[in-house]
Amino acid sequence: MYTEVDTITAPHPDVATPAAPAAKMDAYWMPFTANRQFKKSPRMLAKAAGMYFWTPEGRQILDGIAGLWCVNAGHARPRIVKAIAEQAAEMDFAPPFNMGHPKAFELAERLVELTPKGLNKVFYTNSGSEAVETALKMAVAYHRVRGEGARTRLIGRERGYHGVNFGGISVGGIVANRKMFGPLLAGVDHMRHTHDLARNAYSRGVPEFGAELADDLERLVTLHDASTIAAVIVEPVAGSTGVLLPPKGYLQRLREICDKHGILLIFDEVITGFGRLGSPFAATHFGVTPDLMTVAKGITNGCVPMGAVFAKQHIHDAFMNGPDHMIEFFHGYTYSAHPLACAAALGTLDTYAEEGLLTRGAKMAPLFETALHSLKGLPHVIDVRNIGLVGGIELAPIAGQPGKRAFDVFLECWERGLLIRTTGDTIALSPPLIIEDAHIQQIVGTLADVLKKLA
Repeated sequence: MYTEVDTITAPHPDVATPAAPAAKMDAYWMPFTANRQFKKSPRMLAKAAGMYFWTPEGRQILDGIAGLWCVNAGHARPRIVKAIAEQAAEMDFAPPFNMGHPKAFELAERLVELTPKGLNKVFYTNSGSEAVETALKMAVAYHRVRGEGARTRLIGRERGYHGVNFGGISVGGIVANRKMFGPLLAGVDHMRHTHDLARNAYSRGVPEFGAELADDLERLVTLHDASTIAAVIVEPVAGSTGVLLPPKGYLQRLREICDKHGILLIFDEVITGFGRLGSPFAATHFGVTPDLMTVAKGITNGCVPMGAVFAKQHIHDAFMNGPDHMIEFFHGYTYSAHPLACAAALGTLDTYAEEGLLTRGAKMAPLFETALHSLKGLPHVIDVRNIGLVGGIELAPIAGQPGKRAFDVFLECWERGLLIRTTGDTIALSPPLIIEDAHIQQIVGTLADVLKKLA
């Protein structure tokens, strides 16, 4: 069992010296960041352990978002650190094309022990974005090798997030991620999102209303014809758009419609995978098995970049035709199954298993839920959403300044020693799965104080 060794206020030992002057920051163009604002008032992190970051000056920051939805086992876990260091000394790189190394095969066997029955093939990538691209290509190619080459259309969902490559932003539905990049992929359509404040505000767990929204897929089948549709991709719980939960029966209905029309169902579990909902995967949690499932983030506890696609046996087998010496699927990456990533993932799975972290979220969820919903009624709060160890607090926007109110909360929380994430005017929380009661109270107490004083 994980033991918290750091006190809530003690500085991390051997903290680095303060950050370089702002003039030294010019070269780095930061991702998904207000670069000008940041460089005027940098927020720098220098160390991490357990539930905390430390700034270069030694100020302790409680990590309320598991790094970026990824550090599920907490920071600097010894077994993972040791596995990476030993692998780097033993073999730093192995070519993944026409060659292999033992840990890649060992990891795949370990992973499919955790997935829902039937998802028993693993294809490695280096990120969630690459995992999505891979799954989309697999879906289209699968129909082609089966003789249904007209099935090229991909269906996403409004407000969906599937990474930042062209395929991912095409099936994704976050406007800011799409609007600067031209027409994107052809042959893509979107279902409506499931967020319904009028009927489902302040739901505890999955909302009651909205299963019928899955029938949007039937509408698109009527519009395009099923014979043209390769796959539907959804996040079981949409994280990056503001923690949007599936209504009761929604995912089951999507599965039924896909089966009816021969459409592949893809779950993007980059955020929900590896214990975030209190089950190994959202597919396990909801009892709905997709045909393809993407993961990343928690697969290595965020320590080394890695992603993967899980596929059903029949999808894999459809490609296994032709001469044995021929490549069956012309796709992959230089760093697929990178030895350091595989070592990190094995160390991560060991840590999850030893501490029961893949199901610990279910134990902590009731306290987390009660604490989050205590924010109801505070200034500007218009909804609270939760499932497992994921929470969303939606704020009323400032007229003409969308996102500004939540960003102000983010900045004030940072000053008070708490790291949160915001998306639009929603505060998103996804703490490490090692979180204890005191951490939950600190997170929610800090948010309550900030919201009470917010203009």
